[in-house]
Amino acid sequence: MGVPSGMELFIIVAVVVLLFGGKKIPELAKGLGQGIKNFKGAIKEDEPANMATNEKKLEEEKAAATTASTNTTTTSTTENKTTV
Repeated sequence: MGVPSGMELFIIVAVVVLLFGGKKIPELAKGLGQGIKNFKGAIKEDEPANMATNEKKLEEEKAAATTASTNTTTTSTTENKTTV
């Protein structure tokens, strides 16, 4: 299985033209191109939102980690006072 040769490509193109007709193929190609363009645009619009969301999550995780380490230190000090 490799790349189709010239004759195989010719047969494939001929079958496509027979199935869809000469007028329908440009419309299909145009629709496909617009779909790809819209998809790329949606991805570019979504990237800044994702970056902002990811940065917010990182800040929340850092705050949670800082709070957790502060709580652990406070608990350790309290335990030391009770044992004495």
